[in-house]
Amino acid sequence: MPQSRETLTTTLDPVDRPYHHGDLRRTIVETASAMLREDKGWQFTMREVARRAGVSHAAPYKHFPDKAALLLELALRGFDQLGQEMKAAIAPRPRTARKEFLAVAGTYIAFGVDNPSLYRLMFSSDAGDPHVAHLSERALSALGVLLDLLARGQESGAFRRRPLQGQAAACWAQVHGITMLSIEGLLMPEKVGSAPVQTALDTLLDGVVG
Repeated sequence: MPQSRETLTTTLDPVDRPYHHGDLRRTIVETASAMLREDKGWQFTMREVARRAGVSHAAPYKHFPDKAALLLELALRGFDQLGQEMKAAIAPRPRTARKEFLAVAGTYIAFGVDNPSLYRLMFSSDAGDPHVAHLSERALSALGVLLDLLARGQESGAFRRRPLQGQAAACWAQVHGITMLSIEGLLMPEKVGSAPVQTALDTLLDGVVG
């Protein structure tokens, strides 16, 4: 007796089915993003991404020439998300420059802690040439939130007048370091006290506040 269309569909391997998604690129990226979160790393292969997405093994290569290109897009999406969250953190105004800074720094650290694999990937050479990611408009937009905040703080007299990019580099370096130590669980009370993040940010601000 001939099998029904429904039966035939359910017996086919997912990668052998015709592709019916409306947006292949988005599907590949979202599938890889989910795997990054679940597997806590990016050791998956393009073939595994294709299988998980339910497309042919060759399908991802229609939009990404290799795995590094896909990882680069994941990293850039990370910068998009980080920038959006940082902007949202300073949306409630008016607030003092100090409170805005602490809100942005806290949001940055929380993003890294909540998305450890993505955060590590954003700063990994596995996503290709770091210059491509970090000098892209998407990454610079996230940094722009910090530059904006510091510029307004300097103009109001709340922050010391220093070369803006140098001041931003000092702040970013310390907050990035705090984020990585937090991700690794290395800010142990026995070593750095019971409130290391707040204490470190307060100390940083002591050098920034005018």
